[in-house]
Amino acid sequence: METGFIGLGAMGKYMAINLSKAGYLKTVFNRTTKKTEIFKKEYKCLVSNSPSELATRCRLIIISVSRDQDVLDIVKQLITKISSNSIIVDTSTTSSKTAKKATDLLKKVNSYFLDAPVSGGVEGAKNGTLAMMVGGEKQVLKEARPVLNVIAKNIVHIGPTGSGQATKAVNQIMAAGMNQAVTEALAFGEAMNLPMEKVIKIVSTGAAGNWFLDHRGETMLSGKFEPGFKLSLHQKDLSICQSMVGSISENALPIIEMTLIHYKKLIDDGYGDEDISALFRLKQANLKK
Repeated sequence: METGFIGLGAMGKYMAINLSKAGYLKTVFNRTTKKTEIFKKEYKCLVSNSPSELATRCRLIIISVSRDQDVLDIVKQLITKISSNSIIVDTSTTSSKTAKKATDLLKKVNSYFLDAPVSGGVEGAKNGTLAMMVGGEKQVLKEARPVLNVIAKNIVHIGPTGSGQATKAVNQIMAAGMNQAVTEALAFGEAMNLPMEKVIKIVSTGAAGNWFLDHRGETMLSGKFEPGFKLSLHQKDLSICQSMVGSISENALPIIEMTLIHYKKLIDDGYGDEDISALFRLKQANLKK
């Protein structure tokens, strides 16, 4: 199925590259035209000047952008030119409410929306090994799955519209918890003057072993925070989670609240574009005498 891709950011670029290599990618659009021109030179595809133009060229459209309003603005442009029975797959992280609004807009033109946020960071996008959690009609996912298999190793249909984004919220809260635990524990180990390479090696083989420790432990101890997942984007996602919690309970979730406070401090200090493991900076500072 010929596919259009919207959003050539850190994640989107690699998803589009994998689609191109597999022969599915027909056209791309990005607000910053420089990115599309660079992409076009290396990968054979058409460059669309707008989402509405892209909609005239393919039935399957994948979106990867940063903000809820961006998704809705794109969908509003798509529906002006989109063909009936088109499928829009949104891999962005947004609220369930946004997914439902987008679905309602597309229903008016007899087309479909899947909220399909992904997890796995830039590494997963580059390697085509992302995890994808999908909300929407199961039959629609079945039709799009051959294309989506190129960018995601594990694809699970969660349930109706919005459930994909709700599941991603679960993921982002867990990610915050792991970030808090790993950075704090390693800062403690460092302050105790332990041989940290050995600590990571043995801890990672036990019950406390996890992906974040394996992939970020050594780099944070070396003071390297190249973004696999930007801290500022996780802050945005956790703000969405905070809002979702507020819609179901009067009680806040401590992990969300604490992490947002810490991230604000780091962003104010100029670290918003670093990896979320930059939280280690605060943990180190907290343990200094």
